[in-house]
Amino acid sequence: MKFLEKFGFKKDDIENLRENTTSTLIKELEANKKLVSKNLDYLNSMGVTNLIEIFTYYHDMFLMDNSNFVEIFNKYDQKDLVEKLAKNVQIMEYL
Repeated sequence: MKFLEKFGFKKDDIENLRENTTSTLIKELEANKKLVSKNLDYLNSMGVTNLIEIFTYYHDMFLMDNSNFVEIFNKYDQKDLVEKLAKNVQIMEYL
């Protein structure tokens, strides 16, 4: 999960993920690190400021095919969505 460091994750953040996530999901995230990175890059390019928080709560979502992942976020005004995500990451559940 070291690949997450390039997105601003600290060692403590990664360790917290390891402790609070099933080993199966951790293995899947590591096996699909290119896909996960591509999805993280997309949110980063949108200007999402709380990427670590979003990933911590919704890391399984980052295993989605990139085109499907992007499609979810493109349904909304990006600036508005970024502001709403900064205020409340739980809106991810409703996207």
